[in-house]
This record gives sequence, C-alpha cells and structure tokens, in this order.
Amino acid sequence: MNPHSIYPRPNDPHTVYLKNVVTDPSIQVGDYTMYHDFRNDPRQFETNNVLYHYPINHDKLTIGKFTSIACGVRFLLTSAHHTQKSLSTYPFPIFFEEWGLPVQAVPSAWDHKGDIHIGHDVWIGYEAVIMAGVTIGHGAIIGARAVVTKDVPPYTIVGGVPAHTIRRRFSDEVIAALLQIRWWDWPDEKIRRYLPAIQSGDLHRLLSALPPAPSGRAP
Repeated sequence: MNPHSIYPRPNDPHTVYLKNVVTDPSIQVGDYTMYHDFRNDPRQFETNNVLYHYPINHDKLTIGKFTSIACGVRFLLTSAHHTQKSLSTYPFPIFFEEWGLPVQAVPSAWDHKGDIHIGHDVWIGYEAVIMAGVTIGHGAIIGARAVVTKDVPPYTIVGGVPAHTIRRRFSDEVIAALLQIRWWDWPDEKIRRYLPAIQSGDLHRLLSALPPAPSGRAP
C-alpha cells in the first residue's frame, strides 16, 4: 500500500494514482484516486483529459479520494463555453489584436460556469464528459459516455446525453450513514481493517467504528 507511487499495479503501465502525475496546482486530486487509459500515456492526464483549462480563467478541478476514472473521461472547463451573452458566439475578445479590442476583455469570450468538483469514491465511466460548474457527490456513478451538465447528488447513478438520474444506489438512511461514516477519511490501516465490511456492505460494523456521540451533558 503506497499512495505515493505512480503505478499501483505491477506490470500495468495503463493505470496510475492520479495525484502523483498531476503537476498543475489548479488540479487537486486525493489519495488513491486512479485513472486508467489503454490508448494514451495516463501520466498525460492533465494535457489529454482536462480541456479548455486556461490560466486566465483561474478555474479549478478538484477530485476526491478513492475515485475511479475510466479511459477517455474529459473535464471541460470555462473556455469550452463560448458566451451566450453576446449576439454572436464567436470569441471576438480572444482575437483582440485583430478586432482592436482591449486585452483585458479576453475573459468575456466565455461564460464562466465555475469549477468542477468531484467527490470521494466516485466512479466515472468510459469517455464520460464533465462540464464546467458541475459538482458530483460522494459515491456517485457516471455512466459511460454520459455528458454531465448538472450537479449529481451523492450515491446517484446518472447516464445519457445530457446525463439524467437512473437511480439512487441506496436508501436515504444508508446514504446518510455513509456520509456520516466518511470511511475514505480514515487512516489507511483502519480502512484495511474494515475493508471486508466495506466490500460486503456491513453498514452496522462501519457505524460501530465511529467514535461515540457526545452525551450532551455538562462535565
């Protein structure tokens, strides 16, 4: 178990721990999040998969821990959104020299949708597209080739173009318990100890690992 390694699997150059190959400070990735790419070098994730991400817009991509990202997933940041505030979608401001516009107006070429936030323990399927401004909740599943244009609640499965809710993975009570447990924040050894419960769905055992709630009585 080494969250600081690039390749977590022996003899598998197609799978990387993403945190250890990303260098752009505006892309933040949690421990053990993996990216698999059987067509390109997965170490080139921030070049091949994080698109329209220009420093002038100051937008960010954050991805939590233990998230699985399949081959060809794309994150489209602000500059993928030509402005609709103008009568034309043509990005005149980025050609400011051609049209005699002030260089300060360059960011007005796009509608700023906001950052992309991906929670913990999310699974993003093959060639899915995540648009700017989207937040994907913990434990969500994004179907293959889905185009996600709106926020996805925790532990919800979405798919399609544009992506729509297919179903929730668990009941309200189970989702609330998982969001309380937050096993992804546990120390590695504690996760290892409770891994059988995580894999088998033994929610009661995971709840037993939480510290007791305060009694509310004054000392």
